[in-house]
Amino acid sequence: MQKLKSIYITKVCPILVNEFLYTNFFEIPKINKVVISRGFGESCNSSKILESLLVELKNISGQKPILCKSKNSISNFKVKKGMPIGMFVTLHGDKMYSFLDRLINLSFPRMRDFNGLNIKGFDGFGNYNVGLSEQSIFPEIEYSSILKNKGMNITIVTTAKTDLESFSLLKGLGFPFCV
Repeated sequence: MQKLKSIYITKVCPILVNEFLYTNFFEIPKINKVVISRGFGESCNSSKILESLLVELKNISGQKPILCKSKNSISNFKVKKGMPIGMFVTLHGDKMYSFLDRLINLSFPRMRDFNGLNIKGFDGFGNYNVGLSEQSIFPEIEYSSILKNKGMNITIVTTAKTDLESFSLLKGLGFPFCV
């Protein structure tokens, strides 16, 4: 069993039950999925950079990313129909817990000038979004192999109904929030 999943079952669930007075086990919030997404910007013109970004996201997540292509041509942005404009990976189950464990314990401490996660990243429905400015904080990425620094967005989707429930869940799992 994953370390983070066992922490959730043994420590976080009892805390949430006491804090929010849940009467049913299925009321306790849990993490459904984690979505990691990246946009290419102007780097979508170079196939070498595109391939590099795909490999990086695959190494970070442990799963092949899905390429998003444009539906329409937009001349102002120099985007043609069918051109790749982004990619995303959706993680569930053990891969999700493994990624979150590496994110909390390895990646966040490697960030420069990191004072904690912003509490404003909650969306009002119990989900949390965090944006990363560079991919070099992940231990799976070699600094010498980075062709272009590109950020990514990580969305943590929970079953929590409110931001307070989600905050308590993520705080119990060890997310370093600045309060």
